[in-house]
Amino acid sequence: MYKLLSHNDLDGVGCGILAKIAFGKEVKVRYNSIASLNREVEWFFENENKDTFLFITDLSVNEENEKRLEAFYQAGGKVQFLDHHKTSLHFNEYEWGHVVVEDTQGNLTSATSLFYDYLVEHQLLEASESVAEFVELVRQYDTWEWEKNENQKARKLNALFFLVSIEEFEEVMIERLQKSEQFYFDDFEMKILHMEGGKIERYIRQKKRQVVQKKLGDHFAGIVYAESYHSELGNELGKEYPHLDYIVILNMGGKRASFRTIHDHVDVSEFAGRFAGGGHAKASGCTLTDEAYKLFVADTFHLESLREDAKRNRYNVKGSPFGAMYKNRKEAIFLVYPENDDHWVIEKDKKKIAQVFSSFEDAEIFLKRKEEAWLVRDDTFVSYLMEKLGSVNGIQLNNDEKRI
Repeated sequence: MYKLLSHNDLDGVGCGILAKIAFGKEVKVRYNSIASLNREVEWFFENENKDTFLFITDLSVNEENEKRLEAFYQAGGKVQFLDHHKTSLHFNEYEWGHVVVEDTQGNLTSATSLFYDYLVEHQLLEASESVAEFVELVRQYDTWEWEKNENQKARKLNALFFLVSIEEFEEVMIERLQKSEQFYFDDFEMKILHMEGGKIERYIRQKKRQVVQKKLGDHFAGIVYAESYHSELGNELGKEYPHLDYIVILNMGGKRASFRTIHDHVDVSEFAGRFAGGGHAKASGCTLTDEAYKLFVADTFHLESLREDAKRNRYNVKGSPFGAMYKNRKEAIFLVYPENDDHWVIEKDKKKIAQVFSSFEDAEIFLKRKEEAWLVRDDTFVSYLMEKLGSVNGIQLNNDEKRI
């Protein structure tokens, strides 16, 4: 007999699907949250047959269970730990541990991809084109490579996962992977996925208006309350507010905090690790401990939300050599423009600040972090210039601009 303990997200359930294809009725699968895994491991030691082969995928056990697993293995027990999170690398010290963050080709791994390789290598599962494609879709979504590769099929797979129960998702995927030569979505799935795509877009638009900004240590974080679509939301908020180092998504019902970043200079698994959590460099999570609650909830609840930059501007655009105009909540007006080929400057209410910047991006980051300012609409920009300046950088506004 086999026992698989795995995560309850797409990557973790992907492992369960592979296990059921490989072992059929000979495997028991249990999906767990990060918090519940250790209870399941303890239950295994107290209740399962000692000849049962234990697999643990996509989740990490605590120090006490780590020692119990080693003792179980040394006593002749069968156990295999497979994970891809950097915070689990120390399990490679054990013969039963296999943690790989990045493969030999430089690709980020997932628990599903590592488990698939293990099963094929040990001749427990026959390789097939449909299963391999499914595994790759899961890997690309879990590592967020799907966006770089514009692989919408991976995004749709995760969306489908959340639209149905885990049991229904398992049943459909197992039958499809066993009977089909290629992986596909049927017509009904495509229809509900199209509807879900619109729902996600509306949800993200709403949440973009609810982000608050807080400096935490040496980094600036954006904090938002949300219970759904954390990966999509974290990515879009990171692109909407690139001056923020990372995004904290608070699920108050689940008492969880998720950390997301689009930047390479930030490793959010380090932040999650401070609160007994973990994960990837760009996507991690933790339980809302008392310390995390105070930091992310109590100390930020009173803050006002960030204002979004104006969209679809023709004149007041970022990086313009004629200058870009911003405003903050105190109605202060800022102009960001290049003074020469070497640097950019910021004027606050027509007075130049002392600091200069090597690029527009650096100037804007400074402005958004210090002043929480936003790019104003074209009509505000042109009205201000006509009334106060008459020109910007010596460029007179023409009649077309006056009619905006």
